[in-house]
Amino acid sequence: MKNIRNFCIIAHIDHGKSTLADRLLEFTHTITDREKQDQLLDNMDLERERGITIKSHAIQMDYEQDGEKYVLNLIDTPGHVDFSYEVSRSIAACEGALLIVDAAQSIQAQTISNLYLALEHDLEIIPVLNKVDLPSANPEEVTDDIVALLGCKPEEVIRASAKTGLGISEILHAIIEKIPAPKGDEMAPLQALIFDSVYNSYRGVETYFRVFNGEIKKGQRVQFMATKKEYLADEVGTLKLVQVAKKSIKAGDVGYLITGVKTASEIKVGDTITDALNPNKNAIDGFENVKPMVFAGIYPIETEEYEELRTSMEKLQLNDASLVFTPESSAALGFGFRCGFLGMLHLEIIQERLEREFNMVVITTVPNVSYHAFTNKHPDVALIVNNPSDLPEPSKLNRVEEPYIKASIITKSDYIGAIMGLCIEKRGQITNQSYLTPERVELTFDMPLSEIVFDFYDRLKTVSKGYASFDYHPLGFRASKLVKVDILLNGTLVDALSALLHTDNAYGIGKKICEKLRGLIPRQQFDIPIQAAIGAKIISRETIKALRKDVTAKCYGGDVSRKRKLLEKQKKGKKRMRQVGNVEIPQEAFMAVLKLND
Repeated sequence: MKNIRNFCIIAHIDHGKSTLADRLLEFTHTITDREKQDQLLDNMDLERERGITIKSHAIQMDYEQDGEKYVLNLIDTPGHVDFSYEVSRSIAACEGALLIVDAAQSIQAQTISNLYLALEHDLEIIPVLNKVDLPSANPEEVTDDIVALLGCKPEEVIRASAKTGLGISEILHAIIEKIPAPKGDEMAPLQALIFDSVYNSYRGVETYFRVFNGEIKKGQRVQFMATKKEYLADEVGTLKLVQVAKKSIKAGDVGYLITGVKTASEIKVGDTITDALNPNKNAIDGFENVKPMVFAGIYPIETEEYEELRTSMEKLQLNDASLVFTPESSAALGFGFRCGFLGMLHLEIIQERLEREFNMVVITTVPNVSYHAFTNKHPDVALIVNNPSDLPEPSKLNRVEEPYIKASIITKSDYIGAIMGLCIEKRGQITNQSYLTPERVELTFDMPLSEIVFDFYDRLKTVSKGYASFDYHPLGFRASKLVKVDILLNGTLVDALSALLHTDNAYGIGKKICEKLRGLIPRQQFDIPIQAAIGAKIISRETIKALRKDVTAKCYGGDVSRKRKLLEKQKKGKKRMRQVGNVEIPQEAFMAVLKLND
């Protein structure tokens, strides 16, 4: 056990984590020249296309130093704020972390956030200054920033370039010297932490775990402590580039387990595996339950695909434990699911994965957040409102509370004015402004979560020319003046387009939604009124004009009453059509509401 090292790589998005993981795999000869490719561990098409890591990836490397053989278990983690849940799971399975900082971009918001996560778990931090070969790199200044943040010595910061392979041997040396070997008792009853799981259509659920005490053997009866279910360990092994089956996995090591479980809900990430015959009394803690931030409805385009969509979501949930969903129905869209996501990027990724991996084309409703409503009858009992249509009537409503977040934005000092303007427009209140260096500022705001859900991140990147990084964590609920804005199409309420908005913005946003829908909904044979309403009061209206046939074309000359007669006949037909006519709403209309500022 003294020759095992478990570590993860943490950093802000695009600071070179996956490339560094590639170099470590090459340097330790874990992969052959034939297997080499960029972003080797990012095995999802989406990850490669976008150049981001979405899921943590575990792999084992064998390395020899000074005649001693070592086993290194590496977990490469995502860097985007939406996937920080994946990072917290990886950190729970490790003793050390490589903190990667880009020499050109310096310390960003997510770097600090991930660092605090690692320090809470008492991980040994090895600072690495990456991309020192770039012409725009500023290694001296960034080293000073890292020293100020970590309180380490300048010579402890390893200078590296994952692209050229510079500094890789120093990193491996530091991993072996600084990261402590795992502690644990091989003779104690089995105690292993599940940190990830993957669904394989041939073998069922593959569970990835880290053994803290005891050992897990092939053919052993194991018990999952949260669900109290027992299984037979059909196969255990270690995670190389391909899975390598072993007889047993001992304390301190990381491996995979196949039990033949076919249903996703039976395995909970963060659960403890123990021996069914000689169970360990203590479950491992250190996992937080995931808190969804953004809610949206996902509906199948064809109603009969509802069950298929449920199966797809369950399989997806297995690979992505942070996705939560419950069934719901909508008058406009039929049966579907109310899903909770960690953020807008997460929502986008889930929608894309449903299409690619399961061939499910879905309609996504306008994302919103979860509110607390209080009625006059029970002013102390909070009703959870995930969907604007669940809000009690205004006459019964006492108050509505909305979730607030503490947003931390790190930027260059040139862009402070523009960023403050954006945050104040989004109802943010500045709580702190501190200069990390003369050029770099950290701004802290208290903001309503609903305001950052839509286009905040994109606009922040625009006003700061890409130089601002953003991270947030929840603060709790605060009372707010909110009203429900309903959208009516041809006099019929479309519940999927309803939104809870702040009183000051309700009129402007209602008007914008109507204008946007007018351009997106195809014209019919009759006039279609689009209205935005608060309760019974209409606050905005647009009309999609009817496609008209010139019924008077054949009348030339003669009395005007002939033309009038034909026009009256057409008018009656249009009126009847409008009563029975159905308005089809295209998918773009639901998503367009998010891009009102375009």
